[in-house]
Amino acid sequence: MFFCLPGAPGFQSPVVHYTVSLANPASHRVHVRIEIPPGAAQRELQLPVWNALYQVRDFSQYVTWLKATDAHHRPIPSEVIDKSRWRVTDAENGAAIEYEILADQPGPYGAQLNAQHAFFNLAEILMYPVDLRSAPVRLAFSDIPAGWKIGTAMSSIDTHTFSAENYDRLVDTPLEIGTFHEAEFDDSGGHYRILVDADPPDYDLQKITGIVRRIVSAETAWMNDRPFNTYLFIYHFPRTSGGGGMEHAYSTAIDVNARVLADNALALPEVTAHEFFHLWNVKRIRPQSLEPVDYTKENYTRALWFSEGVTNTVQDYMLIRAGILDEKQYLNRLAEHIEQLQRRPAHLTQSAEEASLNAWLEKYPSYASPERSISYYNKGELLGVILDLAMRDASHGTSCLRDLLRWMNREYAQRGKFFADSDSVLQAAEAGTHANLKAFFQNYVAEKVEIPWDEFFKTVGLRLVRSTSVSPDIGFEAARIFDAPPVVISVRTDSAAQRAGLNTGDSILQINGQVASSDFQDKLSALHIGDSFRLRVRSAGVERELQWQVGSREEVELELKDVDNVTRQQKLRRAAWLKGEPEKEASR
Repeated sequence: MFFCLPGAPGFQSPVVHYTVSLANPASHRVHVRIEIPPGAAQRELQLPVWNALYQVRDFSQYVTWLKATDAHHRPIPSEVIDKSRWRVTDAENGAAIEYEILADQPGPYGAQLNAQHAFFNLAEILMYPVDLRSAPVRLAFSDIPAGWKIGTAMSSIDTHTFSAENYDRLVDTPLEIGTFHEAEFDDSGGHYRILVDADPPDYDLQKITGIVRRIVSAETAWMNDRPFNTYLFIYHFPRTSGGGGMEHAYSTAIDVNARVLADNALALPEVTAHEFFHLWNVKRIRPQSLEPVDYTKENYTRALWFSEGVTNTVQDYMLIRAGILDEKQYLNRLAEHIEQLQRRPAHLTQSAEEASLNAWLEKYPSYASPERSISYYNKGELLGVILDLAMRDASHGTSCLRDLLRWMNREYAQRGKFFADSDSVLQAAEAGTHANLKAFFQNYVAEKVEIPWDEFFKTVGLRLVRSTSVSPDIGFEAARIFDAPPVVISVRTDSAAQRAGLNTGDSILQINGQVASSDFQDKLSALHIGDSFRLRVRSAGVERELQWQVGSREEVELELKDVDNVTRQQKLRRAAWLKGEPEKEASR
């Protein structure tokens, strides 16, 4: 059966109809049927090679078979063109393409069907007809296990059928299918839904709802905008390794390890504040370099320092406004993030824009070494802070980062336009301050000039204090690539770690008997000199248990402290900065 939508008189819009069967959860096999309307005799279908992460992951590796039939259910020829594209012929009267794909990648960046639930980033399981990518879409689910329900921000036709205006909107709308628990609330005209798939003893839905309410209230007020009627939060709290969040235009999917959720009061608020603010910064305030999305190869941009890093800046501002972070906590976090950047020799060899371009290298553990790269999240967050301070200084306190983002929201998001990477951010900063900020962007965004921290922080009565201390030394560096287990990227020569048998490339599964998850760095930082230290690692499919004592080494630590004789003006500007507001508003 083939479908059309009614349109103008004498015209019908072709509709692509997907049917997804969940008949085989135990084997993680998803059966997909795509019905395409009449058109050209030869049609090509593409499965994206990337989605959710800036990594080519080649989802076609999970396709086990594909076949095609015509409108009369007769087989028609199909062939593979390249690793992720297929061609069918004799399809002029329409065709149905069926295939099976394995889905067992957990987390907010994956697609998974198992006996517990299904969660889909749809670009990872659904091909699109290349000539009909912009056509309206219908998506139906069949063979849904008893008791399961579907949660999504997509427009629904009935409980199992949904619609989207095109393929891009379809795959920007994830689905949770299962026996999840849910809550909802209204705030300032917006309706919010919260779905949780996790073991009930591991979370308090009422507490989560309260946190989410405070965050969305703070962010919509700060942006003076709410570009949606309904917004959906999908949460998973796995007991295995997990963590991270993925933004979408009308929803977000977030994983927090269950033990991390219990131990770290900021774990859920910080990822929630980050992903929710993405509904503006990156989803609507969107760089031209990422549009239109090319699903067949890497999409390069110089703007991730802004789209991701400055979102981190705002995330913490919003936690302050929501009453979740206080000034002392914030300044301590900020000093730690400066330490993180300064301890990486690559901050002298890789700019924020270059780190953005090289995001596609992040799947390689060696790229994460301190000598090779910096994080555009980390550097971008710090750039957001000092740009905010620079704007306040240049405008005598009348303009700030909030005004920059509101300006970009008006000029780009609300006009359906995309911004020209760092050049547009510069334009927005200068529009608010009426000052020349080109040197700032040239030195600290495009180039690798050392940031004179105290020059910026003195405007709010702060200085960066350096001290040397003897710190615990575990003998290695590790990095966690999104939701994967941490990987050892370097082992210090003649260290206890090396003598214990730790090798570069080992995946860390457990730290002192606990799952190595998103908080693995916190676990390592909590160790003391002389502690007995156990790691369970895996390499080439073989797991090993290693043990050694934590050593010591000298390190420089940073702390933000008041300058001598803080002035009234510095106090006023600091108060305004921590509120994320211009000084006149903050003083009301």
